[in-house]
Amino acid sequence: MAWSSLSPLPKGNVAQIMCKKREKEKEQYPYKVIEITPPPKHLGIRCLPLNLQCGESVTIEGQTYTISSVTHRYQLRKGKYEPSEKRLDVLSTGRYILNLYLESLLEKS
Repeated sequence: MAWSSLSPLPKGNVAQIMCKKREKEKEQYPYKVIEITPPPKHLGIRCLPLNLQCGESVTIEGQTYTISSVTHRYQLRKGKYEPSEKRLDVLSTGRYILNLYLESLLEKS
């Protein structure tokens, strides 16, 4: 059965995204990446290392972003919790630094 890029998946089927492994790099996992500066902007699904943390820098399409939060969501299926989504909320690096500066000014007042 062939899938068209325009037709939706039938109920119960879940699209699987696999990341190609490069020989010298660590394992890569698909993350949904969203820039959270208003209005939120979906940057796509990217293959990135599993051990990403808040405050790290990531380059996407030539632009540098700083990770604001990492979310791993799980769904209960057949009595077991299974991973359903990995999400990165990012800010442009300039905006992230500006937010840190404004927070420090707020604390001082």
